[in-house]
Amino acid sequence: MPDPADSRGLSELPLEELIACHECDLLMCKPLLADGERAECPRCGYELFAHRHQVIRRSLALVLAALLLYVPANFLPIMQLNLLGQASQDTVWSGVLGLYDSGMQGLALLVFLCSMGIPLLKLLCQLCVLLSIRWDVGRSYGLLIYRIYQHLREWGMLEVYMMGTLVAIVKLLDLADLSLGIGLACFAGLLLLQVWLEVTMSPHQIWEALSGENALARH
Repeated sequence: MPDPADSRGLSELPLEELIACHECDLLMCKPLLADGERAECPRCGYELFAHRHQVIRRSLALVLAALLLYVPANFLPIMQLNLLGQASQDTVWSGVLGLYDSGMQGLALLVFLCSMGIPLLKLLCQLCVLLSIRWDVGRSYGLLIYRIYQHLREWGMLEVYMMGTLVAIVKLLDLADLSLGIGLACFAGLLLLQVWLEVTMSPHQIWEALSGENALARH
């Protein structure tokens, strides 16, 4: 990336042409990148941002795929347990209901929000933001929704639920006849799609597209 401007010249530049490193706080001129390029801090090597190719189209495809997997991931059986002649099928939703019926309403609400409610809300926020950029409508609402999404990122804990499910499967293998359901594959696919989406949906390009600074980010 280009060398940072002289400190005397930085004060004369508008704020939209400046960028600060998140790691070492070095203030420098914002570089112009082509598709596939990334900008790194010249002092500490931290990746400032990357310019990815067709970020909106690729992100839209991932969001729609994740939304299609959401229902089977949460409502289809994750596992079937056969113990002493009794069989039961467990889903994410049945786990929430089981906690609620056991008198642990607070825990049931927390599990519902972190494993079902907030992940769905995040996907809907991403969809609205991407559509506002793609169709060039409601940019001000897109900015608000994207800010809300940034606050929700820390509360979606699909990976924690997935890890807990895997631990439970390992512990139950020696106690009962256990068979895995299609819901587990859908849940794992949903988790992978959300991670892939986080990598693909470049925040730098999204903010620029929402503010109208970079029309190329819409393609």
